[in-house]
Amino acid sequence: MNIIVTSLFVDDQDKALKFYSETLGFVKKHDVPMGEFRWITLVSPENENGTELLLEPNNHPAAKEYQQKIFAEGIPATMFGVADVQTEFERLMQQGVNFSIEPTKMGETTIAVFDDTCGNFIQIAQQ
Repeated sequence: MNIIVTSLFVDDQDKALKFYSETLGFVKKHDVPMGEFRWITLVSPENENGTELLLEPNNHPAAKEYQQKIFAEGIPATMFGVADVQTEFERLMQQGVNFSIEPTKMGETTIAVFDDTCGNFIQIAQQ
């Protein structure tokens, strides 16, 4: 069994698509109209056949409440692996990304956490 799609609630699909593709560098794989919203998935440019990240609209009240509550607590909605957290931190800072946690060593792992501008904190980790 493999994880083929994982969802991330976003408050604006267009803004999220721009941030995740232009700022973070993910590649759009699907963008299919689904009524009022779209099925938008992105993949890592290093593995275009890998796990897809679905930019899921948070229009359901439970989704919106969940997203707002974990954001208010500073809890990352998901985690992405990077080769070098410090390098990625510096690259994203130059693009105006706001970090709530700068690169921090946690045992054998280094992490940082940033605001995706779409209602989520995202953690990056170097193992």
